[in-house]
Amino acid sequence: MPDFPIRKIAVTIEEILHDGGPPAHIPRRRAAALAVVKNPFAGRYVEELESAMEDLKPLGLVLSDRLIAALGGDAKAIDGYGKGAIVGSAGELEHGALWHVPGGYAMRERLGEAKAIVPSAKKLGAFGARLDVPIGHVNAAYVRSHFDAMEVGVPDGPRPDEIVFALVMTSGPRIHDRMGGLKASDIKAWDGLR
Repeated sequence: MPDFPIRKIAVTIEEILHDGGPPAHIPRRRAAALAVVKNPFAGRYVEELESAMEDLKPLGLVLSDRLIAALGGDAKAIDGYGKGAIVGSAGELEHGALWHVPGGYAMRERLGEAKAIVPSAKKLGAFGARLDVPIGHVNAAYVRSHFDAMEVGVPDGPRPDEIVFALVMTSGPRIHDRMGGLKASDIKAWDGLR
């Protein structure tokens, strides 16, 4: 059973009041929770990785809980999410893919079984690397007003033998969204798409 000791957790909150246009009646809120963990697979090739996702599930729940608290504690107010990973230089991209199940399903569970796929990004990165985590609506991937990304990273990681796992949640659409498409209020299919 792999071990992913946590070196640090960081939470960032943004409140977006306007984006060059008129101030919003309700600011958009975005938050990211990041965990810098030891990569037990760094420096060597391991054929079977998939079972390690089980070991990361508690971390997904911890970061999800931190995000919900950071955004005010009401899971029903959260309507966007995304996930990502930055793998240190002694690892491989597939180590970042370990986050798909633990990160995505943790957010879906804590948000009440959200329907839409959780957008994801991963990359190999050196010390101080940054990642744009894609964001989409929690219940319908076609809700354009929630297409976004949040840049995340930590100044002192990932070290070569570490991974930075990130979760992002949001409340509200882009401040001045006006690109049409499906509105959150018009979701009908409840199939994760429309």
